[in-house]
Amino acid sequence: MSDTKNLMQNADENLLHTYNRFPVVLDHGEGVHIYDKDGKRYLDFAAGIAVCALGYSNEHWKNALKDQIDKLTHCSNLFYNEPIIKAAEKVLKASGMDRVFFTNSGTEAIEGAIKAAKKYAYTRDGHAGHEIIAMDHSFHGRSIGALSVTGTKHYQEPFEPLLPGVRFATFNDLESVKAQITDKTCAIITETLQGEGGIYPADPAFLKGLRQLCDEKDILLILDEVQCGMGRTGEMFEYQSFGICPDILTSAKALGNGVPVGAFLMTERVAEKSLAPGDHGTTYGGNPFVGAAVNAVFDVFESENILENVRTMGDYLEGKLEEMVQEFSIATAHRGKGLIRGLVLTVPVGKVAARAIEKGLLVITAGKDVIRMVPPLVIGKEDVDEMADILKSVLKEFEEGNAPA
Repeated sequence: MSDTKNLMQNADENLLHTYNRFPVVLDHGEGVHIYDKDGKRYLDFAAGIAVCALGYSNEHWKNALKDQIDKLTHCSNLFYNEPIIKAAEKVLKASGMDRVFFTNSGTEAIEGAIKAAKKYAYTRDGHAGHEIIAMDHSFHGRSIGALSVTGTKHYQEPFEPLLPGVRFATFNDLESVKAQITDKTCAIITETLQGEGGIYPADPAFLKGLRQLCDEKDILLILDEVQCGMGRTGEMFEYQSFGICPDILTSAKALGNGVPVGAFLMTERVAEKSLAPGDHGTTYGGNPFVGAAVNAVFDVFESENILENVRTMGDYLEGKLEEMVQEFSIATAHRGKGLIRGLVLTVPVGKVAARAIEKGLLVITAGKDVIRMVPPLVIGKEDVDEMADILKSVLKEFEEGNAPA
């Protein structure tokens, strides 16, 4: 038995089967390419699900982590540490928010955001029992709290009853949100661009309407930018495209470029009336090691002008996807922004993704009918061209009925 097959067999025997993994054992990466244990090279248009924004083996990022390992990786939040203090300054400057709490993941950031909103309303009103409005077809994470505001029923059903007091509205339909508001509503949560649900950008009128609605009724607006934030749309955070600011923001994924770190951020107004000492905490969150990673990410964003590259390559990628829609009848539409894009297909997208991987292209899916592309933010035109050549060859097989079973 080959080493690869042995490793996969060991994984199947020892790991809890919560993932249907592709039959590839990844080993190392360089730039925008990743290699498996057998040395096969893949062009990566998945980036660890929008995480590896700087690609692989970025020297500045690696050296920052190596240097921090030689100093201190963890000390708990009973003490201050310099890397996370500097990281806080950078993420607040980039977002325009006032306070930040570092977590271990995006899901934990959502949990913190929910708690902050509920505590804000509790402080304001002097009682608990408040409600949250979330969006249909949204995705916010796998914990009980995050699942409770995730508007996809099949994720929720095995784990009910979930957090009470959550009402669902329709994304990009302001009237449906208004219809769910009661005197108990304390927050509205939405992704600024729905990722898992199928790559749906928010309409400007919808987000601006939410902001106005929240201002009028003293409801907190929570924007989840765990996937679409950190430069992926061409803005550091997607809400900055709309000239608005949330009350609470969540971030993760590309924030650490692969080191597990998330964050929830808030305005000073929310901070003053929400989480106080004893209300929330984390053992690992915000330790010196992840602080070094976050600092390095922001350094590279600035030194390599990442946002400009996302805008340029995003437009170029959009053009290639439009070519596919024009060329193949099984490709019916494309949508997205910057370097978070979706190609809508009429054939099984899981099989398309698997075939693309066989041909050396890593892509993932979103919803039931979308091929999702969230490559490293450092890709160039030659990488988009290579992706297009491979994916077109796959689509041709499916269109002509020649795809492997």
